[in-house]
Amino acid sequence: MSTRACSILDDMNYNEGFKMNLVVRRANCNDANSILNFIRELAEFEKLSQQVCATSEKIEYTLKNENHIVHVFIAEYDQQPVGYALCFYNYSTFLGQKGLYLEDLYISSAHRGKGFGKKLFQEVIRFAYEQNCGRIDWCVLDWNKSAHTFYQAMRAKVIPDWQIWRLEQSDFKALI
Repeated sequence: MSTRACSILDDMNYNEGFKMNLVVRRANCNDANSILNFIRELAEFEKLSQQVCATSEKIEYTLKNENHIVHVFIAEYDQQPVGYALCFYNYSTFLGQKGLYLEDLYISSAHRGKGFGKKLFQEVIRFAYEQNCGRIDWCVLDWNKSAHTFYQAMRAKVIPDWQIWRLEQSDFKALI
């Protein structure tokens, strides 16, 4: 399906014992290395490590200078980063309204099954609601059954008639 999945997530059972030590907050420039590490973990899981060319400097620059085009949330447990979500605005001509595209939602493997993914996703949903977004869109690899189960439990629906297509930057020049 897509070359960028949005999740490797935990189940829906949220253990209340972990609740007090979990904080979900907006990322800042100091989080660039943690975000890059999560991106690399996600790419390794998806067997796409060779496609990662992000650097902590690029991520820091984006967080600092891109006028809030990208919104990043960090999940911290006991003050240690355990996951992140990255999203940005899109626009639906059918709705006549902005939406949110969720590029990544990731919880490190050692911290799955504790409800951290659910809390992180709920923060993205809260943000979309506060920003008056008409919907949230994302992609999940067709073989990532745990992510399918997670999102279905969160009331998300698959759009079966649509495919994700992509044009890479390396092809731009040949077409202009």
